[in-house]
Amino acid sequence: MPGGVYTAISIGTNPSSMDYPIDLLLYFRRFYDIKADAFDQLMACLRFKAYNKGDYIVCPGDIQRELLFVRKGIQMSYAIVGDKQHIIVFTHSPNLSAIPDSFSFQKPSEHYLQCLTDSEFLAITYHELLRIFDHTPALERLFRKLTEATLAGVIHRHLELHALSIEERFKSFAARSPQLLLTIPHKHIASYLHIDPTNFSKLFNSVRLD
Repeated sequence: MPGGVYTAISIGTNPSSMDYPIDLLLYFRRFYDIKADAFDQLMACLRFKAYNKGDYIVCPGDIQRELLFVRKGIQMSYAIVGDKQHIIVFTHSPNLSAIPDSFSFQKPSEHYLQCLTDSEFLAITYHELLRIFDHTPALERLFRKLTEATLAGVIHRHLELHALSIEERFKSFAARSPQLLLTIPHKHIASYLHIDPTNFSKLFNSVRLD
């Protein structure tokens, strides 16, 4: 396992909706008008977890047993092909953080999920999530909408990588996630955007961001 360790620290259980920023409820309502009672049912099943900077949440061969709602920090998932690291996605609050196929199908992951900064999450197990879906259809609809939005984002990213110039990709990322430019190593962003690190450095120092 390249660097880092598994050191999840539980910091609480069964938070109520009052313990979590209203941002999460507002975030959900961007996708589906979830009611407070359904939201509280979800919150009652979550438990707090924390990881240190550099810790691995998932490594190849692991099965991701929990879906993570990011409360604090930045994470990245990536693959190693040959001797090269390929960044797949960055996650941060209020996003979900997971290796989607490992969690959804409960199969061994082919990728890494690592904390780039100290990170805190609210976590729910796969089986607990299925149980909630059976009892609360509104939550199943919410997660279907979240999945649809994720798929749309994947398609948009695929088109950007194939259709935009490196300067256009850089500007698009900077407009979408300006905070990441200031908080994580640029080599990771360069990998994510499929830009040579030297060219990325030139863009960062020369491109005007409106």
